Amino acid sequence: MTPLHVPEEIVAIGDSLIHFIEREVVPIETANRALLASDRTIYDDKGRFTPAVEALKRDVRKLSAAQGFYTMFGPEAIGGGGLGPLASVYLNMRLSAHCGPARVLVHPVVIPSPFTNGLSPVLVNLDPSLQDRYLPDLASGEKTLCFGLSEPDAGSDVFAMKTRAVRDGDDWVITGSKQWITNGPYADYAMIFAVTDPALAAQRKGGVTGFFVDTKSPGFSVVSTIPIMGQLGAEIGTLAFDGLRVPDTHRLGAVDQGLKVALTGVNTGRMGLSATCVGLARWALNQAVDYAKIRKTFGQAIGEHQAVQILIADSAADIYAAETMLVDCALKLERGDKALAETSMVKLHCTEAANRVFDRCMQVHGGMGLTNELRLEAGYRFARSMRIPDGTSEIQRRTIARDLMANGVNF
Repeated sequence: MTPLHVPEEIVAIGDSLIHFIEREVVPIETANRALLASDRTIYDDKGRFTPAVEALKRDVRKLSAAQGFYTMFGPEAIGGGGLGPLASVYLNMRLSAHCGPARVLVHPVVIPSPFTNGLSPVLVNLDPSLQDRYLPDLASGEKTLCFGLSEPDAGSDVFAMKTRAVRDGDDWVITGSKQWITNGPYADYAMIFAVTDPALAAQRKGGVTGFFVDTKSPGFSVVSTIPIMGQLGAEIGTLAFDGLRVPDTHRLGAVDQGLKVALTGVNTGRMGLSATCVGLARWALNQAVDYAKIRKTFGQAIGEHQAVQILIADSAADIYAAETMLVDCALKLERGDKALAETSMVKLHCTEAANRVFDRCMQVHGGMGLTNELRLEAGYRFARSMRIPDGTSEIQRRTIARDLMANGVNF
């Protein structure tokens, strides 16, 4: 069902997106089923995607870019499609509800995160003289990107970062490390944020600057991947900088104003992540409903048992509430409203609701829900991990409460 207020043109893009998946991506998955069937063939012994998998991902990125999907959320100012928050939540929900979890060539290959790959809104801050040099390859999917803000001791508290950038003539010299960086082990370019004025940073008044870095530069290294929750490898990694020299022309925005740059598109990112969770939850509920109709115990379909009905009904209520919140908040962001508390409520509720839905749907399936074959356990692992990035559930609750205390209950 299409949520209310979603324009016909966005629904049509969704139709085209699903058609693209079935026409272009599914045949690639089918032809490479043996390669993509197991973590043991997807990743190498260091936890990195194998070259064959990386090549397939690049092929799908380029196909998606050729159809306009890969860059459709990028800012128009740098050549993107300029689609806004409402399109983002609808299309991410629809893609995830159709494809389900554990599709290596779908998430986030076809539609990248606003912070990783494609035409990130952060790149609006790249010097115009460099945009023709770097953006075409990023827009085509030939090259990829990562976003380096988090560190081992600086996650939610970004001012605790220890990475430093010191001016040296026309260059900056960066020393430090970043951790939990999505696409970090594979990126051609990185957006790295470092302290440039320790006194301002200590006062939490700025002092952080962003830089656009070629990952092949001397002094840039990938320390490791970070396998998470039952996977033998990961997209996430740890980066290190040892005397990394970056020209001042490659600075992202003004000196000491890097956190403003880093937060460019943060609302869209949180909304897209939340929509992915809700789409996957809808996929899981569809599996549970179908299974409840055919699986029989004690002479009748398990969907006739009240205990199973409660699991299904509670899941449906969670999804309906989450979708309604998503669309309402997206409409506010489309209008230009700040919607700080609302965005945090959406991220909080949608990620936690997805956890509850996957847990219930696995329960409906009984022992089958624990098998890799049905992909429910993969969705469960994904949903659990989404309560941490882009602001943990606890940080979202803090943001909501502080906004309400300062501005009243205005949602």
